[in-house]
Amino acid sequence: MILLQTNQISKSFATDLILSNISIEVQSGERVALVGRNGAGKSTLLKIIAGAMSADSGDIIIPKDKTVGYLPQNATLNSNKSIYDELLTVFQPLLTMEKKLRKMEEDMARPDLLENQTEYNQLLKNYDQLQVAFKDQGGYTYQSDIQSVLTGLNFQSYRQDTPISSLSGGQKTRLALGKLLLIQPDILILDEPTNHLDIETLQWLESYLQRYKGSILIVSHDRYFLDKVVTKVYEIAHHKATKYTGNYSRYLVLKEAEYERELKNYEKQQKEVAKLNDFIQKNIVRASTTKRAQSRRKQLEKMDLMDHPQGDLKSAQFSFQTKTQSGHDVLTVSGLKIGYQANHPLMSNLNFMITRGESVALVGPNGIGKSTLLKAIVGTQTRLSGNVTLGSQVSIGYYDQEQAKLSSNKDVLHELWDEYPLTPEKDIRTVLGNFLFSGDDVLKLVSQLSGGEKARLALAKLMMKKDNLLVLDEPTNHLDIDSKEVLETALINYPGTILFVSHDRFFINNIATRVLELSKEDGITNYLGDYDYYLEKKEEMQAISLLEENEHARDTKPSKDDSTLTDGKAQFLKDKERKKKERQLERKIEQLEESIQDLEIRIEENEAALLTPEVFHDTKRAKEIHESTVQDKDKLEKYIHEWEQVQQEYDNLSGE
Repeated sequence: MILLQTNQISKSFATDLILSNISIEVQSGERVALVGRNGAGKSTLLKIIAGAMSADSGDIIIPKDKTVGYLPQNATLNSNKSIYDELLTVFQPLLTMEKKLRKMEEDMARPDLLENQTEYNQLLKNYDQLQVAFKDQGGYTYQSDIQSVLTGLNFQSYRQDTPISSLSGGQKTRLALGKLLLIQPDILILDEPTNHLDIETLQWLESYLQRYKGSILIVSHDRYFLDKVVTKVYEIAHHKATKYTGNYSRYLVLKEAEYERELKNYEKQQKEVAKLNDFIQKNIVRASTTKRAQSRRKQLEKMDLMDHPQGDLKSAQFSFQTKTQSGHDVLTVSGLKIGYQANHPLMSNLNFMITRGESVALVGPNGIGKSTLLKAIVGTQTRLSGNVTLGSQVSIGYYDQEQAKLSSNKDVLHELWDEYPLTPEKDIRTVLGNFLFSGDDVLKLVSQLSGGEKARLALAKLMMKKDNLLVLDEPTNHLDIDSKEVLETALINYPGTILFVSHDRFFINNIATRVLELSKEDGITNYLGDYDYYLEKKEEMQAISLLEENEHARDTKPSKDDSTLTDGKAQFLKDKERKKKERQLERKIEQLEESIQDLEIRIEENEAALLTPEVFHDTKRAKEIHESTVQDKDKLEKYIHEWEQVQQEYDNLSGE
């Protein structure tokens, strides 16, 4: 059943066309994502569907008996009530029913009613009917539902009578999301619901939405979140909507395949058109062939010519380089206490070390002190005690998430140029162009830029510094998916060292070689792998802890059940160790295949170079290339032999 349908929706702001004839549909139970660049019109379309904005033309079709819930970006909850009382308003009909049930129970105990059997039986009948309705509508679970949402959205440490007016903007947004989830509309429309959520809360929201009974239409730049939740994707680009079935990763595959197919068909048609035109030009004036040429012309006129397929819009292009290489030991933190008040530290006795070339992610719940720790590393403002030691030749480039809120009254050009006055203007403009500031964009006032534009400008300033240790606090905030992917590529290829905080798990997975988890109980826990490895390791540790608790709780006398439990734990550990080994072998295979491919390309290029006149007649150059090729072939043979061994080991392990 179709719960939501847009029919030929168009919208313009002044002379700027945003949406043109957009038609999408959401079936019952579907989880649908809208993706596209910042400014493509995703939020505009959600507002139109939710009735918060009118379209220039087109229709929104929603069955009359279906309810719609809408959470805009940075939604807030302005209320004089407490946290719990505000969420309780969602269940006002149940509260009324509950009050009526209590009144009926009191009436049942009245002596005069007991004497009137007819009236008493009618009251019992009405009570039974109301009690069934109360139960069916969640009358006995609404309080636990409220508690579940409060816990899931990280409000468990707050008193239930905490006034909403005392909450921060981000907390009010989270509470607004919680209220909407409790309402459980038939169609849930969410615009960037993952903003202001830490990783633990994101995982809870993913799980909640996967079980959600209604339909969901969502806009998010969190690729990991989209992969977990959605089953269909509409891409908003070039003012149009294109449908793809599957999650976000599947959308990327389908989109690439579609572009390649369209490009191939276009090029094939262009060759055919060129062939027809060539025949016409050569034969139109010759009496013996003019009729055939005229026939070809008619064929060409009737042909439905394809437009060149539109690829992605221009993306930012940049890379991070270093002026100097640091020593091997880049950063050492020992006995560090952080916070803003000496008598109220956020965290104490923090110890860790980072070496050259590592990319380390710092994770933990909101409010734990991740940003405070980064500030203590780059300065002394939040460093209460302990030591932060930088290695030899280390220079720090710091991206503060507050940098994306630049409020300078300078224009974009001078915001960057004033920091590098000796750099020619054309070079500054080139850098800004690489960050999508072109033409008159460089004359915009910094204070008037959008969040995404400020983030790109802050990254441009960071790139120009060429430091060898990047300390990044939420660098993907305000960036659309394309810009995130460009940033990922730049950081993957960065020759220096990275310490970063991010709630973007897709980003962490692509960048991190190590994860440091910050927690109240353990301080810092080290995980030697990417985000997926960190999750697996945590699950393993939790499972082992649960097994040990169960064993400890059992009678110390050995029994058949105890033996089974011990065997189960041993098998669990064995399976985990095997999976760990499989992952290591997979990474090794990937590395070897990349090395083999690089060598094959280099050998092919060198052998081709030997046949060129400039090399063929240069004996010294030809000898160098020949010797290099011989060495590369020796390496290639070794890599292939090693690849065969590792592949065999992996196959044997997978077959166990």
